[in-house]
Amino acid sequence: MSILIAIIIFGLIIFFHELGHFLLAKKAGITVTEFSIGMGPRIASFVKGGTRYSLKILPIGGSCMMLGEDDVTEQEGSFNSKNVWERISVIVAGPFFNFILAFLLSLVMVGLMGYDPAVVTSVTEGQAAESAGLQSGDVITKIDGHKVVFGREVALYFMTDPAVAGETIEVEYERDGKSYATTLVPENIQSYKLGFGYTANDSYVEVGSLVEGYPLAEAGMQAGDVITAINGVSVSTGKELEAYFSENPLGSEAVTITYVRNSLDYDITVTPKMVEGVSVGFTYNTGGTVKTDALGVIKYSFYEVKYVITSTFKSLGMLFTGKANTSDMAGPVRIVSELNNTVEVTKSYGIVTVIGNLLSWAILISANLGVMNLLPIPALDGGRLVFLLIEAFRGKPIDREKEGYVHMIGFILLMALMVFVFYNDIRNIF
Repeated sequence: MSILIAIIIFGLIIFFHELGHFLLAKKAGITVTEFSIGMGPRIASFVKGGTRYSLKILPIGGSCMMLGEDDVTEQEGSFNSKNVWERISVIVAGPFFNFILAFLLSLVMVGLMGYDPAVVTSVTEGQAAESAGLQSGDVITKIDGHKVVFGREVALYFMTDPAVAGETIEVEYERDGKSYATTLVPENIQSYKLGFGYTANDSYVEVGSLVEGYPLAEAGMQAGDVITAINGVSVSTGKELEAYFSENPLGSEAVTITYVRNSLDYDITVTPKMVEGVSVGFTYNTGGTVKTDALGVIKYSFYEVKYVITSTFKSLGMLFTGKANTSDMAGPVRIVSELNNTVEVTKSYGIVTVIGNLLSWAILISANLGVMNLLPIPALDGGRLVFLLIEAFRGKPIDREKEGYVHMIGFILLMALMVFVFYNDIRNIF
């Protein structure tokens, strides 16, 4: 079932991507020789209007093959026979349609589930946030000038720009319909940590991230695992786990955690690690949702797509700067595994919760595909776009045979990356 769901999600996302190329190519008068979903041998196909429409056996790709796209021909109806701006529109259309799909899916998800406002959920007595005047229930709207809509954006900000003791943080917030601004001064504190992140909402407790060198990572836990109990106490939601930690703060005593991975139960016993860290003195909503009206659904759907695109770029930045590593990367195999976890754990909460979580995955994958395809990497849309923009400003194209060699090398490197990602997925799962 999980594989079937993954095929449907991947198929829809790839279809929209290739549909963007297809529609703009047809509009420009470019001959599309084949429009296909999947890779490898054809399962079924038919020809209409000079285009072969195909369904292929491997549901991991797709194509919109245009006449003369990969050679130097400029015969009538070929890709290279059109002016540079028409070709640019065709190339950009694929990623742009991925963003359109992410928005359409967001409309459904936000309509079903609501959105997660950046509400302050607690303020620690005697620490920075209390001194700055923050209170539970305040809604954060900006941090250091960065607009905040979702609680996830607060988490993303502190993940990519960690608080530093003694350095001020400007916070803007709303309380009772009025706007306020204050300044936080983070402080050094000592605390015990297990080294993982999760969402304190009304859904299951999925491990969102792990910190290398901390107890849970060293014990073999992975992002995507679902915690079901701690010290024998059952926890079915993120809020229940948060309440448990509030009533039973971590100390030097060992804790036993039960979690689910690929429908199997595991138990690990670990001792929290004492660390010196930095605290801003408040916690915030990281998953609890509220419903909104029709205009709100449209508004927050735009912000949802914006958030996913922003987090993708920031995640890439963390990967290149060493703040994240290759074990945090996920390819098709791991995504199928995560989708399986999502279905298995959320089915007890009802069909709406299952659909909402699957939609969240689809939005993430679609927007990620759009971003990745716009990167200036040879053989991808972004790599082709670089050559077209150079042509637009130069007034003539770069030698197309040389461009072809560049894309061929890029394709080989992408295939090598795909092999690595598959290996990385299997290693992380097993």
